[in-house]
Amino acid sequence: MSLDKLKLSKPLIAAMTDAGFLTPKEIQAKTMSRILGGQDVIAVGPEGSGKTTTYVLATLMKLKYAFEEAPRAIILVPDAEHVDHVLEQFKLLNRNNTFRILGIDSRGAVDTQMNEITDGCDIIVAVPDRARALYLKLALNTNKIQLFIVDNAELIIKKGLQLPVVELAKSAYKSQHVVFTEVLHEKLNHMISPFMKDSTATIEVDEIGEKQAEVYQQMLYQVPNFRTKLNLLTLLLSDVEFFDKVVVFVNTRLTAQTVYKNFNHTNEEEYSIYRSLFFDDKGYDDIEDFKANPEARVLIVANENLTDLDIQGIPFIIHLELPEQKETLIQRIVKHNDEEVVAITFSTDIELIEVKKIEQAIGQRMDLMELPEDLKIVDAASKPKKKKGTEEEDTSERGAAFHEKKASNLKNYNYSAGTKAKMTYKNKKGLS
Repeated sequence: MSLDKLKLSKPLIAAMTDAGFLTPKEIQAKTMSRILGGQDVIAVGPEGSGKTTTYVLATLMKLKYAFEEAPRAIILVPDAEHVDHVLEQFKLLNRNNTFRILGIDSRGAVDTQMNEITDGCDIIVAVPDRARALYLKLALNTNKIQLFIVDNAELIIKKGLQLPVVELAKSAYKSQHVVFTEVLHEKLNHMISPFMKDSTATIEVDEIGEKQAEVYQQMLYQVPNFRTKLNLLTLLLSDVEFFDKVVVFVNTRLTAQTVYKNFNHTNEEEYSIYRSLFFDDKGYDDIEDFKANPEARVLIVANENLTDLDIQGIPFIIHLELPEQKETLIQRIVKHNDEEVVAITFSTDIELIEVKKIEQAIGQRMDLMELPEDLKIVDAASKPKKKKGTEEEDTSERGAAFHEKKASNLKNYNYSAGTKAKMTYKNKKGLS
């Protein structure tokens, strides 16, 4: 496909060609006509798929002419580094500095930024909390905003900046709204639902890189929070016969301690910690001792200050928490021989972005597993209450502590967690 298919102006096509962009990316081909047509759009695509270039081109096309007093486009990004990146993209494509583009973040003084805005600008690229502060000081006029763009929305949520995004979007009530993100999940939908129109189009580009290496079977469980992760881990590992030797990875030694205390230690040898914080907890300083003990079934390992750990020969690897560096997880799941290993990852909505980066790096999707029906899904916003004067829980409040099952999840059968894992595991191996 040629750039002409994007229906850009001749100066923009020339700027794209000079910058080395000779053909449009898939996300540009799928979203540009909708954005230029005025539709609200949610665009989902991995890093490097061309999201930034897409909205830079769309902004320059929609504004058409420059030099008005109030800004007509605002782009919200998660941090100062992203502000710099977007400004560079505008500099690359905004030939002859046709539009006045202003970057707003915490590095500048508020008073200085107020003066810069009131002097006049066409496009603002800002972090949400500083943009909101300027709006509340009446320096940022949103009445003429035509295009309201949220970029890297998943990172904005990770930083807890949902409130300023929603307030600014509602203030720019006449504008078109466009959201770019690497992942789409419940928290993101909760942020954008107050201002996205019912006619919003969701465009997803599911690019995956070249397969880099052979990896073990990958299983992914998506859960709302850490407490539910613990419930799921306990449920899975209750199948003693199937999960006979397991390494569970967490990020810190303190978390390892929390996970260890969560289990019912009827057999002191069954659960243990690798290099425990406390001497009175069952632990191993050498993983070979864990492998050699037939009664030792689950070893909890913290990524904190962890050097190379030989986990070969252990059939189940569970990442309860995603490590800070994706390479840490990847090197554990790369096949070194023909042994059968299942690698299981638990992820919350916030961690999904890291899952996507891992999938991109290995060139393979993880198998998304259905949550067991008997899993207790904890609602962090509420807790079950006890009746006054009794030790019993108030059953009228219990529903607030757990999500109701979706209609699609209601079945007339109920496999245990271990049975589901066995079925998936056997299917992968081609066993009946």
